Amino acid sequence: MRIGLPSVAMIISGLLFVAYFTMQGPFGAAVLAETAEEAGVRITTKHRDSERGFVNYEASLTMVLKNKRGQKSNREMRFKVIEVDGEGNRSLFVFDRPQDVKGTAFMVHSHRTKPDDQWLYLPALKRVKRISSANQSGSFVGSEFSYEDLGSLEVEKYRHKYLRDESCGNTSCHVVEMTPKNKKSGYSRQLIWFDKKLFRIMQVQYFDKKNEHLKTMVQENHKKYTGNQWRASKVTMQNHLTGKSTVLNWSDFKFGTDLDLKDFTKNALKRVR
Repeated sequence: MRIGLPSVAMIISGLLFVAYFTMQGPFGAAVLAETAEEAGVRITTKHRDSERGFVNYEASLTMVLKNKRGQKSNREMRFKVIEVDGEGNRSLFVFDRPQDVKGTAFMVHSHRTKPDDQWLYLPALKRVKRISSANQSGSFVGSEFSYEDLGSLEVEKYRHKYLRDESCGNTSCHVVEMTPKNKKSGYSRQLIWFDKKLFRIMQVQYFDKKNEHLKTMVQENHKKYTGNQWRASKVTMQNHLTGKSTVLNWSDFKFGTDLDLKDFTKNALKRVR
């Protein structure tokens, strides 16, 4: 049976209708059809690209440790970070107070694909201790942050899957599941909430090797600095299994300082004050 002209028109119209709706991606605009995995990579890459271009900066922060009974203790430190072309960032934490941790320093060389290189300088021992990749799931100086949490987020180290869009606070977010490729990671997976407009991280849920919800990190009070650089002023990590939490209060951001790569070597770590 021949198909008449009206039937052909209806078929073409139907195909266009289907094509339009299959091209709707998680960004709300028509894009080529993509898998949940491709969408997850796209969103996480957008976040990484939004974080680039700062060159280097320094900041101050106060770490507030809170136990399950609500008792608190404070630590003060300085933070320095520099971008490295083709690699992850290099960063340095230096403790100033209280006296029992003064001079302790922690350095990270983040990498795109392989595990980060990490070192801890202990002034009492006057030695630099390397943190092996197998031990990076351990607690960072008694806080609810692990050593693993302190490197830069590198897209290539994870498998990604876009899950959904939903409201988060006063904005709307993409929710992406990230599964670490490193078998020595302390996490089975992470769920990350990226705000849809600027791709800032608003919340991260961490799941342990038993796939239990171990911790939640919330980033708040974002402020815009040089160029299009946004940084959270308050970062809270809540441990759901222990009832403990750690808050990082960030301040005094200074971009474009005189830092260079020589400030992020093992020898420099020994001299840091």
